Amino acid sequence: MNNLDILKSGGSQLGLDIDDKMAQKFFVFKDLLIEWNKKINLTGITDEKEIIIKHFLDSLTCINTGVFRQDSKVIDVGTGAGFPGVPLKIYYEDLKLTLLDALNKRIKYLMEVCEKINLSNVQFIHGRAEDYGKKEEHRENYDIAVARAVADLSILSEYCLPFVKVNGFFVAQKGPNIDEEISKAKTAIKTLGGKVVNKIEIQLPYSDINHSLVIIQKIKHTPMKYPRKAGTPIKKPLL
Repeated sequence: MNNLDILKSGGSQLGLDIDDKMAQKFFVFKDLLIEWNKKINLTGITDEKEIIIKHFLDSLTCINTGVFRQDSKVIDVGTGAGFPGVPLKIYYEDLKLTLLDALNKRIKYLMEVCEKINLSNVQFIHGRAEDYGKKEEHRENYDIAVARAVADLSILSEYCLPFVKVNGFFVAQKGPNIDEEISKAKTAIKTLGGKVVNKIEIQLPYSDINHSLVIIQKIKHTPMKYPRKAGTPIKKPLL
């Protein structure tokens, strides 16, 4: 199978229709990722087929949560190389997307990606979640926060839930066997105004990778003392 077939067929396996226009954007994105990765550390995945499966299709699995609308206001917290935010924006072009990352070089790369593949209505923030989660223009201002990060769920929740409106959602992309981590994070999630409402197990197309999507609904306002100052959530996770 060629890369286009893997992208389209993999999308189909996830219940998604990836058309030629989207595919073209994905392939320009792929080329830019490979090019920029030679200058700054964006990903350890450099094989083209693996980029399609482990970055693009993996990001698009978020749509299987059922919480995204065509025009949802979404923040990708700690977006890194643009995942899952940019693939979601390619698929739902009317998303109002904010990409937040602590490294300015990555933000510059993401600006070039979005310019080259003609994605409009994208906001770029160079900064830390703990700082921007306190700012009035961002706090409880998003329908959905997404994160694909290695941090524990209680830490990620402190980064992400302050951005989410009441009745909005935080979608965390996690690995398999997540039940114990969810159980440990429940008190932290409740403290931050959230509630775990679903967990979806995903088999990634054309791979033996299983992962989980944890869906947390914001059921009440996050207390003003959260997020705590930069660095604290990771040093002293909420229990």
